[in-house]
Amino acid sequence: MPDLTVAAGHILALKLFDIANAIDLKRAETLWAGHAAGRAARSRLTGTAPKAMAFGEPPLGIVLGPVTLTLGATTVQADATARLYAFGAASIALRLAVSGLGWDDYVGLLNALDRAVGPAAGAAPWDLLLAHLTGVVGAALERPNPSGLQEDYLIGVVQAFAGPGMTAEDLLQAVDLVPLLSGEQRKLSDGARADLLRSRFSYYRDDLVVLTWDRAFIYEPRGDSDVADVLEVANAQLLEMRYYDELLDDELPRMYDLVEKTRRGLNVLAARRYAGLARRLYTLVAEVTELTEKIDNALQVTEDVYLARIYTAALELFRVPSVSAAVDRKLAIIRDTYTALYDEASSSRAELMEAAILLLIAVEIVLALARR
Repeated sequence: MPDLTVAAGHILALKLFDIANAIDLKRAETLWAGHAAGRAARSRLTGTAPKAMAFGEPPLGIVLGPVTLTLGATTVQADATARLYAFGAASIALRLAVSGLGWDDYVGLLNALDRAVGPAAGAAPWDLLLAHLTGVVGAALERPNPSGLQEDYLIGVVQAFAGPGMTAEDLLQAVDLVPLLSGEQRKLSDGARADLLRSRFSYYRDDLVVLTWDRAFIYEPRGDSDVADVLEVANAQLLEMRYYDELLDDELPRMYDLVEKTRRGLNVLAARRYAGLARRLYTLVAEVTELTEKIDNALQVTEDVYLARIYTAALELFRVPSVSAAVDRKLAIIRDTYTALYDEASSSRAELMEAAILLLIAVEIVLALARR
């Protein structure tokens, strides 16, 4: 079969950053609107009814402008956009439009873009775009705390092929998606190929979505961007859950040290020390719980079964439930420690009160004897 030609499509490279504990999106929108030629708007899913599936708190979409990229010996121009999420994540996207390109050349361009801006390519141009973004909306960042955590994702999107329309089955027969999904030029084993093509979805006969850990292919003749938006949200949730997982990893040894130090310093101030440490742990649990709930509710699914299946599969593929469960286990340990400290503080106060009462009784007895 002759090589198919991509009549209309694009390649989307995403990089997500953890930049703050939270972002005031209304303030960020105002700040960006005051920026020269700045354009910003709250995002929504374009092809899905709001009551069927919607953002918990719609992220703020921002147009950053064109970016020139060097792909090997050629220079191309991509459109750069960004999204800010209320729970502290920033997503920057580079969109490279494609038309009139043969399938093999399309796959080659996607892999060339990955080599130029992917995880192995270094910081450029991402750091410049992020610095420009945070330079404008920095005042809207609540407790800026760049953790250095990042997530990358690459999406190949085709709206139309040259010639008559084709079904998803026709497409799977006509092209080999494995080089696009894997980035590998060598032939893969049958098992590896099956793994790459396992997460495959279609709603109509003429659409197709195939997901992997770090790449996806979308064939969508209607031009909806909802699947790409859902994949971005899932990556943002993974990024933030990883942040809180690492935060709690660092906090647990520190907590054990503080508890041990408090127990070694038994004295009349023991109850106050226990209570102070318990309050600190309670504050940490409350803060992390509130923010992880915002992350969990970033996308609310009610009626759109197709997008819900893709969203759930992406979360499983990215291991978001596993990381979330690890965060919950560590929060449970801290809650149990808080409860134990609170009980010890109450016990210490009770012992101190008993000692004070006994002391007062002894003083009364001594005074009575002295009067005699």
